Amino acid sequence: MLAEELHFGRTGERLHVSQSRVSQLLRALEARIGGQLFARSSRSVALTPLGERLVADVRPAYEALRAGLARAHDAAHGRPAVLRLGFQGAVDGGLAAALRRFERARPDQAVALTELPLSEPFDALRRRDVDAAIVLLPVVEDDLELGVTFSRQPHALAVPAHHPFASRQSVDAEELAACSLIDLAGGAPGYWRRAQTPARTPLGRPIATGPEVATLQEGLNLVAAGRGAMLMCRATAELHAGRRSLAFVPVTGLPPSRLGLVWRRGLAPEAVHALGRALLETDR
Repeated sequence: MLAEELHFGRTGERLHVSQSRVSQLLRALEARIGGQLFARSSRSVALTPLGERLVADVRPAYEALRAGLARAHDAAHGRPAVLRLGFQGAVDGGLAAALRRFERARPDQAVALTELPLSEPFDALRRRDVDAAIVLLPVVEDDLELGVTFSRQPHALAVPAHHPFASRQSVDAEELAACSLIDLAGGAPGYWRRAQTPARTPLGRPIATGPEVATLQEGLNLVAAGRGAMLMCRATAELHAGRRSLAFVPVTGLPPSRLGLVWRRGLAPEAVHALGRALLETDR
């Protein structure tokens, strides 16, 4: 787990032991092997070449053992071999590839997909309708745990096909002050909503907000009708690029969009961690 997290504190949380215990176990393993597996400083933890080789050698057996234990656990408790996964937006090529990788590694387990409203990223988790969810970052919720993050994407701005920006090669984030951005309805936390629909440009200029929507399709329809513009990651924009009533213009000057795998704190089945590894391996 330390090889995945590269952080002693988070590794201790996943193993339910103290950070010092993780350090103690690592020192014992390095003494047994006779070499340093991790290069660590006050700011970072990284695998050494020896550590990378060890991880590559033992990972297949480790994954097989975890998968076998998980299947036995599910069978003993009469649980169906289905991981219920919520997701925002669309299943693009990267996510589809990760799901195929996951199901090849765990042929006895399937993934049931549930689309989440854009305006309510966490509700299905809290209702226990899904076991885990793939949502837009940031995620800072006391009752939820954030695992792997992936799919680093630049932003694009959806505008009506007749908009002055439609013929541009790109727009700068400061130019968003000239737009009215479609906002998100629902019960999502304010910090999360503002990350998706900023109220100010990076230099502090105010950005007007337009009507609120619950779903991506609602937002795109309002954009096409001239009710405002809408920010999204470029991958999502590319999936909708065929709509003749819309134009999608790259935006510079904003931090990239990222997705994260989230679950209820302390309640992640082992399959969720296996899916996280598949997502990271596909995202490389």
